[in-house]
Parts: sequence; C-alpha cells; structure tokens
Amino acid sequence: MEIVVLDGYTLNPGDLSWDSMKKLGNVTVHGRTPTDPETVLKTIGNASIIFTNKTPIPKEVIDNAPSLKYIGVLATGYNVVDITAAINKGITVTNVPAYSTTSVAQMTMALLLEMCHNTGLHSNAVHDGEWTKNGNFSFWKTPLIELAGKTFGIIGFGAIGQATAKLAQAFGMQIITYSRTKKPVLETANCKFVSLDVLLEESDFISLHCPLLPETEGIINTKNISKMKDGVKIINTSRGQLVNEEDLKIALQNGNVSGAALDVISEEPMLSTNPLLEVKNCIITPHIAWAPKESRARLLQTATHNLEAYLNNKPINVIKG
Repeated sequence: MEIVVLDGYTLNPGDLSWDSMKKLGNVTVHGRTPTDPETVLKTIGNASIIFTNKTPIPKEVIDNAPSLKYIGVLATGYNVVDITAAINKGITVTNVPAYSTTSVAQMTMALLLEMCHNTGLHSNAVHDGEWTKNGNFSFWKTPLIELAGKTFGIIGFGAIGQATAKLAQAFGMQIITYSRTKKPVLETANCKFVSLDVLLEESDFISLHCPLLPETEGIINTKNISKMKDGVKIINTSRGQLVNEEDLKIALQNGNVSGAALDVISEEPMLSTNPLLEVKNCIITPHIAWAPKESRARLLQTATHNLEAYLNNKPINVIKG
C-alpha cells in the first residue's frame, strides 16, 4: 500500500519518527510539495492514501487521482481539502482534533506575560550593558503590568478557550467569555458568559479562540475596537483572518489598542507588505503555538491511529462535510 506525505517537514523536521505509520504501508515523505495541482498530482502518483498539512487538495486534484481513497489532514483545520469533492468521489477525509489544546493555551499565556513584562526587551537591554551602566539597582524600559484583578475576555470557549481560562484564573484574573454555545455549567464566581459587546467594553485583555466562520472573520475591526477600553491588549492564537490587520495597525498606532500579540497572520508565510510589520507594539510569532514536540507527537500518533482505524473499516475523526 502506497502512502504519501505531501508536506511532512513542519510536523516532523527530524525529531519524530514515522516508524508507526510505516508499519501500515510503504510511506514516502516529502518535506514540502509545490501547491500547483499538476505537481501535487505528480507527487501523489498512484498512492491510495495521502497526508497533507497545508498542501491544497482541490477538486482538480481529487478528480484526477483515480487511486486516491483516503486523505489524512495533519491538522485540526481541514479547509485545504475540497471536502464536497472528496465525499462525492467516496474518499474518506480525516483530521486530528484537540492535539494542541495544552500547547496553544500555554502559548497564549506566554504572549500575555510578554506583553506585561517585555522580558525579551529587558534581557537585551542588560546584555547591551544598560544595567552595568545604570546607577539604580533596578530599572524598566516599559510599564509593567500585574494581572491579578484584570479582566480577561475570551472569544470562543471550546477546549482551548477553557484551558486558557484556567491558566488565566491562576493569575487571579476575572474571566468573561463570548461563545456561540453558552454552557452555564462552566460558569463560576470569576468566569461568566457575556454578550460580545459586554466583553469588548469590559476586557483589559482580549484573547481569540474561536473558529474562522463568516460571522467571526474580521471580528477585530475598527467598529469593535471602538467599543473596547482604551489601551486594551489583544492576543490571537486562533486564525489570522479573525483580525482586520489594517484596522488593528491603526488602533495600535493611535493607542486605542496598547499592544497585540499574534501567533497567526491572515496569509502565511507572512508577506513583507503586511501592515502589522510597521508597528512596534505588536508581537508576532511564526505560528508556533501548536508546535512543541509533545504536541506534534500527539498529532502524528493520532494521524496514524486514524489511518489504522480506516484500514480496519472502523474510521474515526472523519470529516462529514
């Protein structure tokens, strides 16, 4: 059985093993595959099973790969695959849910704390000699922020939003959340469901953990920013398209938003023309919240289990369309 991994490098740059998957068939791993359909089809060849992370599998590819029976998405999001075309051709598509919940919540806290303390800036200042030349035993280059008592607004309260809330509560923060599905059982004395407007108006920090849907695309925009507290800080570890980047740039420049920390951008890899590169009070990391080794190991393990279950005629994590 021929198994082709179209873009395995990001998941496994060499610190993990494909051996468990190799027990299921003849595995060929490509680090990256150019995204044009002709090259994708050539790379797939006669394989009946493929795995993709970000390599698009459009209808053109699906219709012209007659041996293809199974597409495993090496991620939770599956928008790279034309699901309707796959279903119409009887091709099973699976994804890997929930593998990165802990890692993404942890990264959210890392970005939150960096905005509060600017540890990188202060470490660089020390290494540049500013402490040895300073007459005081202590100095700081930016305002420092204590989190206890601050209001942390979470947009989207699925598994990652809930995990993030638990970590924020450990710092003594008050949690308010807006979600399509309100679950009263999750409410506590310092965790409440509120309307979007209330969240925007009352939050000192806003963290995005919602899926990308027509109603959430560009949810951080000029209109909604105008409802926020002056000086609010925004974190996005979910989807880049949740943020109107030009609107956020303007708000960062005029101080309505005092800081932003983003692990995702509207177009990745990031374009040199992205407006957020123009502002200094915006931390940007290269989509790494999901990427600790432990998280990637879970992803690879689940992807392999998905395939094994499919081969045993008991498919799991199947995308229904």
